[in-house]
Amino acid sequence: MKILALETSAKAVSAAVTEHGKVLCSGYQDTGLTHSRTLMPIVEHILKNTGLTMADIDAVAVAAGPGSFTGIRIGVAAAKGLAFAADKPAAGVSTLAAMARNVAFADGMVICAMDARRNQIYNALFEAKDGQLTRLTEDRAIALADLAEELRADPRPKTVVGDGAALCHAFLTGTGIDCRMAPPHLLMQNAMSVALEAEKLAAEGKLVSSQELEPVYLRPAQADLLRKK
Repeated sequence: MKILALETSAKAVSAAVTEHGKVLCSGYQDTGLTHSRTLMPIVEHILKNTGLTMADIDAVAVAAGPGSFTGIRIGVAAAKGLAFAADKPAAGVSTLAAMARNVAFADGMVICAMDARRNQIYNALFEAKDGQLTRLTEDRAIALADLAEELRADPRPKTVVGDGAALCHAFLTGTGIDCRMAPPHLLMQNAMSVALEAEKLAAEGKLVSSQELEPVYLRPAQADLLRKK
């Protein structure tokens, strides 16, 4: 099964094509340019370099959230458009579940962290053992202080991953909780992990139509909160 995956949940943008757990091609950019400008050229480039067209793709996957509100909207809209135009199914992948795959080889607890501002992170916890991941919590927005209390008595080795890893690692170690950051080349979100997570969803029969694909924000945008006030 060939999966085209998009990742736009944070500052960097990436796309990848995988087949049966193998990465056929990927592209990554972190130059500060907007995702609306960079995403589709990356997709076009990797399809051209692999000699593939959308007709060859079996499903389109995207990091559907949580993450940057603007980034998630761009990624989901692009995935919906690509899937709809090619009449392909789609997979809305948890950004946090995908990033946990970066360090699934490191036995122990995986702490996924994205900076959600206001002293919170978007977070999920997983247990990694022999390359397999077991989800311990749902995706959530949680205060760093609350996360520290939750982890304080847990003896498992802990690896922090994601664009909020530095913030989370500094806070946890500052409160006496021993943990390590993922190595730099595995730290950030990437489309390869999104595609691999989508393969799992496909095997579980959890693909959806392009119309059913929706972003997952976890909490209202700050602009919406200010508007209501």
